[in-house]
Amino acid sequence: MNVRNSKTQKCEKRTDKDLTRQWKSIDWKKIRSNVNRLQTRIAKATHEGKISLVKRLQYLLTNSYSAKILAVRIVTQNRGSRTPGIDGVRWLRPHQKMQTVLSITHKKYTAQPLKRIYIPKPGKKTKRPLSIPTMYDRAMQALYALALQPVAETSADARSFGFRLFRSAQDASQYAFICLRHPKSAPWILEGDIKGCFDNISHEWLKENVQMEQSVLSQFLKAGYVFEQNLYHTDKGTPQGGIISPILANLALDGIEGILNEQYPNMKVHFIRYADDFLVTAPSKEVAEEIRELIRIFLAERGLELSESKTLITHINNGVDFLGWSLRKYGGYFVTKPSKESIKKITDKVSKIIHKAAAWSQEQLIKALNPVITGWANYHRHIVAKKTFQKLDNIIWNMLWGWAKRKHPKKGKKWIARRYWHTEGTRNWVFKEKAATLVLFADTKIRRHVMVKLDKNPYLDRDYFLERLNKVQKSTPWIQTRLSYFANRRPEYGL
Repeated sequence: MNVRNSKTQKCEKRTDKDLTRQWKSIDWKKIRSNVNRLQTRIAKATHEGKISLVKRLQYLLTNSYSAKILAVRIVTQNRGSRTPGIDGVRWLRPHQKMQTVLSITHKKYTAQPLKRIYIPKPGKKTKRPLSIPTMYDRAMQALYALALQPVAETSADARSFGFRLFRSAQDASQYAFICLRHPKSAPWILEGDIKGCFDNISHEWLKENVQMEQSVLSQFLKAGYVFEQNLYHTDKGTPQGGIISPILANLALDGIEGILNEQYPNMKVHFIRYADDFLVTAPSKEVAEEIRELIRIFLAERGLELSESKTLITHINNGVDFLGWSLRKYGGYFVTKPSKESIKKITDKVSKIIHKAAAWSQEQLIKALNPVITGWANYHRHIVAKKTFQKLDNIIWNMLWGWAKRKHPKKGKKWIARRYWHTEGTRNWVFKEKAATLVLFADTKIRRHVMVKLDKNPYLDRDYFLERLNKVQKSTPWIQTRLSYFANRRPEYGL
């Protein structure tokens, strides 16, 4: 055979095989331990106010081999790993990932424009802009997020719960319950929403206040985006879709709690924030209006403003909706339950799945519905939701009965019932086929959520979070405790 005419595939080259072998032989436990050790040092230096030491440690982390490997792994394991940027490149094979690890550097780094798409907002006619970076730019963002996260966690508002390690919407709900349950608690609530938070944050403010490599931060912010083959420049905001964007948004919004504590000491003023949604309790309507103006001034310095339509002052007896829950007092008793909008969204979502499943088998339909039902029920399992679960089970039963009748228009009711519903133990009307059984909302037991201690830092209080995570995993099936990569992996390896 003439070697000159050989058509050896690229994936069969010796260099590619060597890179594949390197990637597959990585000791991930050691890699995470190395990264976490530096992150802990950054958090300690931030806590002690040693800014110059923070910068040196961040430089060490972003130039370390372990952090680069971990950044590439984060990018290739998240949900959007198969969606390319404007260059069309995806890292699906081990040798491609390893090539990036060896080539990633901040020297002469230039970010490529992002691919802009618009996705519908749940339950609304308007669409949300989503900007998709290239795989290389995502890896750079993940790398610098590893160095910036300890700073953000250490300097964050204690009552900020969104995009935080080991903090969740359930923690925000539980803190709202603590602040509002007492008969003499503050009766007025300022419910706020920041207008286009990610799209309007001031670049100048971020450059002056975010502790990271300025040249790299400028590239992240000024990359621009491509929509319908046209290039648009960005002079404000952080892209929705960027890995580091939630951290930058949190850094921009941190500080509201400190201002309120300073202005209203020893008063029933409590601040609760989840991403760009927030609640503030107040003893009177006049105080709530003052707080609204203080927050407006705070946001203006960062290029942000409150949404006029969504920023309201409400009495607790009339109730407010927050993160899909209705918070309200009935006859002096405080109750948290799923909001009407949240119930409508889940019924619409289930209805669309069942409508789409006109030609599906029963087993396919069950496998499509189970994750949706389980996820929604787990989100609301810590509040007063038992009656809501039962109501939703009845609604879905009627939807499924309609689906079965449409599949067999010439069959009688008894035949349809025997074909799709069965008896299982003490339960009748179990929608199942072979090994697939439809779960019910009411199968999820109500269990109160234990709120995280607000003064704890995941980098400085490792034992507390390890113990907390172990308790959750023991009392809940694993499938219901799947956390983000950051939340699930860091405590195991030397936080």
